[in-house]
Amino acid sequence: MATPRQERMRPLLREIAANFFLREALPRSLITVTDATISPDFKRATIYITTLPTSEEDRALDFARRKRSDLREYLGTHAKLGTLPILEIKLDEGERNRQKIDELASQG
Repeated sequence: MATPRQERMRPLLREIAANFFLREALPRSLITVTDATISPDFKRATIYITTLPTSEEDRALDFARRKRSDLREYLGTHAKLGTLPILEIKLDEGERNRQKIDELASQG
């Protein structure tokens, strides 16, 4: 279970990462930051993304992972953190599954 401090950090990390990818993303795909988590010791953080179109998912994920160090630097200038966490970027599988369920439900 996340601590209150971790829960307060989630929206901050999500917003800063979203602004970064909005500014840096490739024009052929839209990268949306859907969630962020941070470890209890604040040394590691995971940013969850989805992409549109989904056909560009692998390319967008590779791009986002290549930009991790730039994102970490951006985070350092836009958030007052004692220690900058090491970032990991992952696809948000839960969001993709939710979208698939919504699509199937609308067809029925």
